[in-house]
Order: sequence, then C-alpha cells, then structure tokens
Amino acid sequence: MQAVLLAGGLGTRLKSVVSDRPKPMALIEGRPFMEYVVHELCRQGIEDIVFAVGYKGSMVEEYFEDGRNFGARISYAYEKELLGTAGAIKNAGRLITEDQFLVLNADTFYQIDYHRLEQIKEEKQLSMAMVLRQVPDVSRYGRAVLQEGILTAFNEKTPDPVPGTINGGVYLMDRTLLEEIPEGKVSLENQMIPLWLSQGKRLGGMVNDGYFIDIGIPEAYFQFQEDVRKGVVTW
Repeated sequence: MQAVLLAGGLGTRLKSVVSDRPKPMALIEGRPFMEYVVHELCRQGIEDIVFAVGYKGSMVEEYFEDGRNFGARISYAYEKELLGTAGAIKNAGRLITEDQFLVLNADTFYQIDYHRLEQIKEEKQLSMAMVLRQVPDVSRYGRAVLQEGILTAFNEKTPDPVPGTINGGVYLMDRTLLEEIPEGKVSLENQMIPLWLSQGKRLGGMVNDGYFIDIGIPEAYFQFQEDVRKGVVTW
C-alpha cells in the first residue's frame, strides 16, 4: 500500500517555537516529528511513501533522501504554490501507481490499524474510507457521522458542546478519485468530500480510539515531546 504524507503547509501557529523548518520537521528528542510518522507506517508494512512538500521542502528531502535509511521508499511531489489538501493529493497523483492509497497529515501522529481500514473499505465497497475520532465537544470542529460504516454527514456544524465523532484526517482513497479533483487550490475537507457525498459516492470508514496528536500548536508540540520521553509513544 502506498501513502501520501501531506507536508506542504506553512505551520504559522507553531512558528513561535519552531521557526527555522517546516512544521513536520520540528525536532522531537533529536528526530523530526515526521520520522515518527514514517516509522509508524513502516511498522505496519507501508513502505512506499510520497511526500507532498512545499515550504522548505528541500529540507525534508535532504533529511529523508530516498528513504532507504528509514526502511522506506520515498519520493517527492513539490508544490510551487499552496494547493490545499485535495490539490496536494492531485499533484502527488503522478507518483501513485496502485489502485488505492493512503493520505495522512505529516504533522499529526495517529496510531491506527491501517489494514483494518483497508478491510472496511473492501467490505463496504467504498470509494474512500476515512478515520474518525471521538471528541468530547464536536462544536469546536464539525461533526462527521458514520452509520454502519457509511458516512452520512461531514463537517456538520452544531452549536451544542456535545460529544461525537469528527474527521481524523486519514483517508484510504481509490486512485480513480484523483481524476475528479480539479487542478489548482482545492480543499479535500471543504470541497471534495461534501461534493462526493452529494453525488452519492460510497464514503465511509471507522472510528479509531488510538493515540492522536496534532502538533500544530506549541502546547501539543511540547505534549508530544513529553509523551515520547515517557514512552507513551514508543520508538
């Protein structure tokens, strides 16, 4: 299985503590954050990885090179301008050779059974299987709802601070979906997924309760450092 790691964002919210490198390259106990993500993928046998890079992307390539030192095969899709999540996936599409592929954010660490996600996609005959996570207050985000593994609502706004499920930012996509993403700056979350839902495409997935962190803000960055030190996240 191939994976696309989205690593092209500017990381503006983290610049107060990490200003000299792309956010996924922020150092955690001497290693770039993204190395932990790559290690987790390789641990599950996902070794063919495309880095979708933009801002200071050459720093990523200089560190990871072709991936052989990390047990992976790594290639690079550079963005000349910010393309959004779907635009970045489209840009990386020329390097996708398999019928389906994973997409995940390089600045989040999520412990997931990727093969279970693949199984659900096959069982439910989905064009895309996504991972949701449970949160105590969906009003801060936008609710995503699964019914028997099928996505029935996405980015649904609610004013009430109630528990529920939201998008976890991990997708297993059919390669054919690449053809439906237009060129240029396009959002997967705000444009393509709502469009595909409205068209009746079979989207679905699973709720995962594994360890999750997004290092987009300083507090989370420091928290991940502490979790690595304590062995909550193992190497």
